[in-house]
Amino acid sequence: MSDKTENMKPINLSPHAEEKLKRLVQRGITEEKIIKTIRNPESLNLGYFNRKIAQSSLTDALLLRVIYEETDNNILVITLYPAERRRYE
Repeated sequence: MSDKTENMKPINLSPHAEEKLKRLVQRGITEEKIIKTIRNPESLNLGYFNRKIAQSSLTDALLLRVIYEETDNNILVITLYPAERRRYE
């Protein structure tokens, strides 16, 4: 996946994130949802190794968490996973 909107950094998936997406597509998680979560998160936190954690809603009970690294030139998605909302809000 590579998304580059005008004046925005391209978003790429690590091999691990690509594998996760293949498994999570059954839960309604798409490349578009990942991009939307990074570009317009409901919540943004700092994680380990200066990585960013973007969150957005999947359902009333679940969130999508996207962990990524941002450089001057691009955004690399390290991993993504659905999580229980009550655990992170």
